Amino acid sequence: MCINTFRLSRSENLEMLPEENVPDRDVHAFDRRANDYDEGRHGQPHHDISDHVINLALEVHPTPRRILDVGCGTGYVIKTLADRVPDAEQIVGIDPAPTMVKVARANVPDLRARLDSGVAEDLPYADGAFDLVVSTTSFDHWMDQARGLRECARVLAPGGHRVLADQFSPLLWPTLIFARKGKARTRKRANRLLAAAGFDVQHWHRLYAIIIGAVVATK
Repeated sequence: MCINTFRLSRSENLEMLPEENVPDRDVHAFDRRANDYDEGRHGQPHHDISDHVINLALEVHPTPRRILDVGCGTGYVIKTLADRVPDAEQIVGIDPAPTMVKVARANVPDLRARLDSGVAEDLPYADGAFDLVVSTTSFDHWMDQARGLRECARVLAPGGHRVLADQFSPLLWPTLIFARKGKARTRKRANRLLAAAGFDVQHWHRLYAIIIGAVVATK
């Protein structure tokens, strides 16, 4: 089944805005690094974390038909899932950084794949369009995490799975005072937002190193 309902997103205009007018500086930071992101100092750790996320996602949902990667970056997760899930009907990635999306489209030739520009807070897809929704270290960069999770819940079909991986650790409490004030960087904060969005939190996993964790939730 293809996704037929596409709602226009305000994020489509990000590429046309000068940097000082873009509300999220993280978008432009990633946009500038897009062309060499996979080969740079972030490349290998990102791939390692992504591989853990993919393994976990397919463990809890072995035969997904319609997959969404929110914050898909250069498309590594999309490409890997396309290879590992040959029976999936559609594999969609969305990212607010235009150059990341451009690189992802070049990296993922699979005809089932679709790469869109957009933000988690305003997903341009129909209700219940996906049975598996994943995010790999993009959640910390969402401007409005609560709204983004509500959108993920909206597009997730009943019985589907949400796999969310990012920095979740009590060690990060000092960062919540200044740079990441208000962000959900602990399990307690993330659990609260997930529940408010309509998710049922199933279990947490320590994913990578000390601070990268993943939560599996259902709707």
